Amino acid sequence: MKRAIDILASLAGLVALSPLLLAVAAAILITDGRPVFFRQPRPGLRGRIFRIVKFRTMTVATGAGADSSDTARITRLGRILRATSIDELPELWNVLVGDMSLVGPRPLLTSYLPLYSPTQARRHEVRPGLTGLAQVRGRNAISWNEKFALDVWYVDNQSLRLDFEILAATVGLVLRRSNVDASGEQTMPVFTGDGPDQ
Repeated sequence: MKRAIDILASLAGLVALSPLLLAVAAAILITDGRPVFFRQPRPGLRGRIFRIVKFRTMTVATGAGADSSDTARITRLGRILRATSIDELPELWNVLVGDMSLVGPRPLLTSYLPLYSPTQARRHEVRPGLTGLAQVRGRNAISWNEKFALDVWYVDNQSLRLDFEILAATVGLVLRRSNVDASGEQTMPVFTGDGPDQ
């Protein structure tokens, strides 16, 4: 049932949002050039690697700017896209093709895989989500250990009712632009594997 909902909702979303998606793609192309999309390998269900698709929000890491921090490389348009979560909308394609679900633990970097404790690694027992419990309970304002604890709790307690509650809460957070930044930064600090359950 969950997979059927994912397919129908992501397809409907891509169709309904196509004017916005095309407008954003054109704006990125005009203001920042190519590429329009950011693609990166991420671990999915059972750790299987897929390529996540987002709108590009940072300058291309080449030349003198290649060593700049992620925060310094975010473009003016990129800040708006991140603040409104519009940069995440192309992930509906990942949901449609089965890489992701509407709700689940967010897909993180492949470099984090060997850093997880056995408990934290359980977040890969379900498909990663466009949004998740950790996103509606703090997003970038909570620690990595808190995020992972919420991810694992979701794995153990997932249900369609919980998914609908998370989706409804996500809409409210996006409209209020809550907890987008982490301590004044645009991105979370790098996960090092340090924590009480390591």
